[in-house]
Amino acid sequence: MVWTRQREDVPAGGRRRSRGKRVVLWFVVGVVLAAAGLVGVVIRQNTYDLREERVTVRHGGHSLDGVLATPKDRRGPYGLVVFVHGDGAIDATHDGFYRPLWESFAAAGYASLSLSKPGVGGSSGNWLDQSMDDRADETVAAIAWAHRRPDVDSRRIGLWGASQAGWVLPKVAARVPDVRFLIAVSPAVNWRQQGRYNLLAQMREDGASARQTAAALRRRDTTLRLLRRDAPFSAYRDAVDDAPGSPRMTADRWRFVKKNHTADATADLRAVRGTRVLLVLAGHDVNVDVADTEAAYRKLLPARLLRVEHYPDATHSLVRHDVEKSELKLTLTAVVAPRALFASQFLAGQRQFVEQAVARTDQGGRT
Repeated sequence: MVWTRQREDVPAGGRRRSRGKRVVLWFVVGVVLAAAGLVGVVIRQNTYDLREERVTVRHGGHSLDGVLATPKDRRGPYGLVVFVHGDGAIDATHDGFYRPLWESFAAAGYASLSLSKPGVGGSSGNWLDQSMDDRADETVAAIAWAHRRPDVDSRRIGLWGASQAGWVLPKVAARVPDVRFLIAVSPAVNWRQQGRYNLLAQMREDGASARQTAAALRRRDTTLRLLRRDAPFSAYRDAVDDAPGSPRMTADRWRFVKKNHTADATADLRAVRGTRVLLVLAGHDVNVDVADTEAAYRKLLPARLLRVEHYPDATHSLVRHDVEKSELKLTLTAVVAPRALFASQFLAGQRQFVEQAVARTDQGGRT
């Protein structure tokens, strides 16, 4: 038996309160330490082996704000990947989404150049005023700007583009013969075919009824008739209703679609010669018919220059499907582990392609 002497100046209830305070104190300490550890993890996960330089490219009377991201522990001159955005108001970093990609290219000794779209970030103008030809001109201007940089190896310049960039990349490659490679992520070939596919795929995913789908297709047919007639926005506004799931376009968007609804990459792809192409396709793409895209690329490009990679667990943006389908999981992953947003091996595949593309063309791959 162990006997413990009780202090006479501390009643039993006081000891229990004291122990309770210590438990609360250690709980608070634990929460603070856990929070500090989490903050440390978030900081590490959002720190990249890159140096970022804000740059300005002038084109067509506009100043385009951008970022040149270079390898942190290497000296130039670097190869360069010029980024071409998909649809939407996208800034130079795509709200940070591009940084894991930039890091993967930096590991291969490449810098990345990305410009905010006109009217986004520090760029002047309005991206909704652009045709796909305008966007190609802008990309050519970015390449010309890069040629004047002493830290860029002009013999190793390629393009990376997603989605809507599929109508821009082949235009540029056909016009600029020293573009060494293209990376086309989830591109479409024909604007109107892609629009129909996207509409039907989205309706299926949303569980729309046959009646709702038929009504949406009628609205689409009405829109296409107006576009073919070059109708003003007022005619579109009067003809198309605001049915759920099918919001009307703004006047700016109507103008943009009028400029681009006939876009088709077929002729431009056929004109690409000697440029290596990586076609990246996702298994859960409701925006683009990947089978149609792959068939067109295989038909129009020389087999020896085309590489196709499939990511069955990815969505249109090459984000993991299990992540994108949950808003909470998507947000947490973007904050805590942004590299884990992407489909398995996607970042590694990008790095490996640029490492191999120039080496192979230097061995006689260009025609």
